[in-house]
Amino acid sequence: MTKELIIAMDGPSGAGKSTAARSVAARLGYLYFESGALYRAMAWQVIQEAIDPENIESLKNLCRRIEISIQNVQGQSRILVGQKDVTDELKTPILDRVSSQISAVAPVRERLLHLQRQVGRRGGVVIEGRDIGSVVFPNADLKFYLDASTELRARRRYDELRRRGLNVTLESVCEEIQLRDHRDMQRNLAPLKRPEDAIYIDTTHLTLDQVVDTMMGEIKGRAWV
Repeated sequence: MTKELIIAMDGPSGAGKSTAARSVAARLGYLYFESGALYRAMAWQVIQEAIDPENIESLKNLCRRIEISIQNVQGQSRILVGQKDVTDELKTPILDRVSSQISAVAPVRERLLHLQRQVGRRGGVVIEGRDIGSVVFPNADLKFYLDASTELRARRRYDELRRRGLNVTLESVCEEIQLRDHRDMQRNLAPLKRPEDAIYIDTTHLTLDQVVDTMMGEIKGRAWV
C-alpha cells in the first residue's frame, strides 16, 4: 500500500461495525478506533458526577474541564478520563443511552470532534461511528455504511451483553436499539445517515468473513493499493 488511508465506517448500533472494523484494521496493519468510545467516556463522567444529561449548562461546564486522552496500545485505542483507563467500563446499556443523549449537544460534539480528527489526521486508521464519513472525515479516502435488520442487531447486542454477564432481556435490548435509532437519526446535530459516497453493506445474511472480504475487495480495488 502506497498511502496510509483514512477509512470511515458508519452505521447503526449492532450492524457489526466494530468487529468488521477491527478485522479490516488488523489485515491492513492500521489503528482501529471507535469514535463512540469518546462519547461513552464523556457519559461515564456524567454518571460519575451525577450530572443531568439534559442540563446543557452542566454539560458545557464538564466539556471545559474534562480531560480525555487516547493511547495506542498494540493497534488498539485505550480511552483515559484524567489518569484513569475507562476503556473496559464503557460497554453498558446505561452508557449507550446517556452517550446517545449527550451526543446531540453541540458543546459535547465540538469538544470530541477535535480528538477524533487528531486520531485520524495521519491516516492509517479505520475509524467507526455514526457520523465519521458525513461530519468527522467527510474527505475520508474510503467510506462504508454497514446496516442490518433491527431483529438481528438486537440479537447481536443482547448476546454481547449476556457474554459480559449483564442481566438484560432481548425485548429490552430491542427497545433500546429502536429508541437509539430514532434519537440518532432525528437529532438536528450530525444525525446518523448514510453518506452519499459510502459503500453500503447489509450484513443481515453475511458472515463476518464475507463482510470483511467485501470491504477488503473495495480497498484493494482502489488506485492507492
